[in-house]
Amino acid sequence: MSEDQDAAGAVSFIFEAGVLKRAARTGWWFAGVKQPESIADHSFRTALIGMMLAAMEGADPARVSMLCVLHDTQETRITDIPHIAKRYLTAVPNTTVTADQVAACPPAVADLITAAVTEYEAGESREAVVARDADKLECLVQAVEYRHQGIDNVRRWIDSSRAALRTASAHRLADAALAGQPLAWLSPPQQPE
Repeated sequence: MSEDQDAAGAVSFIFEAGVLKRAARTGWWFAGVKQPESIADHSFRTALIGMMLAAMEGADPARVSMLCVLHDTQETRITDIPHIAKRYLTAVPNTTVTADQVAACPPAVADLITAAVTEYEAGESREAVVARDADKLECLVQAVEYRHQGIDNVRRWIDSSRAALRTASAHRLADAALAGQPLAWLSPPQQPE
């Protein structure tokens, strides 16, 4: 493959990933959210949470962030299938979708992305466990934000996300999110007198 073909293949994946900026997280429609966040919005904050959790859990923050960024890239091709729909649909594994997505990329890029998605999907490494916790924690945090915006029907997302958490740090962050106020950061901290 020529360098021009390699570059074109990489850019094709970059363009495809851009679709995630416009694709909604569809499960929230069931809760009554009319305009839910995009998959890219979710992935960005998942990567941020993952980096923080990795630091708290002694995992590699860069690796965890990469796993988080890539964990839903397959949804450009299979969409964000709500959990209820998964009862009735059979989708190919995310690793298969990823292999198709990166087939035209330079081999080093394809190998990197494929290995990361495979690791995330296996869920066995410390980094994959933390990345999966970040995904669930981001969903919980989003539910808390929606609840504060007046969407009352988010309890099932909070409960299922919390039940899926595996690390002690993720449980602590979940507790803090549930007790916190999403816009508290707008008020300056009180200075000691």
